Amino acid sequence: MALPTHLNIVALETFFTPLPPLTVPSPHTFTLTSYNRTTPAELPSRIQDAHILITCIIPLRADALSAAAAPNLRLVVVLASGTDSVDLATCRARGIRVLNSPGCNADAVAEHAVALYFAARRSLVPTMADLRAGEWPRRGSLMTRAFAAGAAPRGCRDETAVVVGYGAVGRRVEALLSALGMRVVIAARKSAAAAAANNPPSSSSPSSITTTDSATIAKPKTTERVPFEEALKMATVLVLCCPRTPDTLHMISEPQLATMRADAVIVNVARGGVVVEEALLAALREGKIAGAAVDVFDAEPAGPDTSPLLEPDAVQGLNLVTTPHMAWIGMDTNINLQRALQENIEGFLVGKVAEERVRAFWGCHE
Repeated sequence: MALPTHLNIVALETFFTPLPPLTVPSPHTFTLTSYNRTTPAELPSRIQDAHILITCIIPLRADALSAAAAPNLRLVVVLASGTDSVDLATCRARGIRVLNSPGCNADAVAEHAVALYFAARRSLVPTMADLRAGEWPRRGSLMTRAFAAGAAPRGCRDETAVVVGYGAVGRRVEALLSALGMRVVIAARKSAAAAAANNPPSSSSPSSITTTDSATIAKPKTTERVPFEEALKMATVLVLCCPRTPDTLHMISEPQLATMRADAVIVNVARGGVVVEEALLAALREGKIAGAAVDVFDAEPAGPDTSPLLEPDAVQGLNLVTTPHMAWIGMDTNINLQRALQENIEGFLVGKVAEERVRAFWGCHE
């Protein structure tokens, strides 16, 4: 089915990233309808006449993407690297192209990961809690609050940082940690078979995941790459910045945490579901790892009712830093996303799409 000359473009969630002044190549014209936020209940009426959707996190499942619900839909542009909110199988079956925006938030996420590392390594959260509770005058000193496995906190030059996921974010994390003086190694990818054997899905997890997340993982140039299990054993810092796929779902659970060093800290800026939250909480309680910093959760928006990592009594006294999926936020991120949006729409219309952004495609748009 050929695209009409006049297009209906619908932006569902401009709250996250304001739209730039959009243009389309001749002979096309367009009507733009934008919404600050869209709820699942509002979705059907808003996308019914759309040829192009601009979205971020709202779930676009099979029913919403069906021919009956969105008969004209030809393109979904995701203003994020992750496309786990979109049913890609349905898009492929219908010939709807899905384009993401990889690498746009790489600097912001990597810098947030470094901030989380320092907060976890220096035990800022439990120390601050004790300080506010008046424990300093009672104890005389709170310096041991920052100790890990009975020793003072490591300096950067004594850290072995293992990066899991070597896309745009992983490469930027590597550069920053290397500049701080850490030895940085890249973990080889864990096989899907091993992941399934060690980490069977829980009832709270999605039944299927049909997406990749960011740019294709590149081969390292000079950084060491080591087998996954070996990397876990050697890590004093584990930084997760991989996509959420069938291979990475529940990648870190009880067996993996049990092999890690007692003085290791984990930083998760990947996706919820890569780490089993209950297992991470247990490892912190039992002293199997020294600390953790988490920006992503199984269920989002997350709260005490949906995540054990946010339940006040469960995490009291633990060296656990949590932030509300905000690592991506940054001035440059918005600029990059706006540029990618224009490029994706224009590229789709002229038939010159950046292949690394293609997440679903069947046939062509003519």
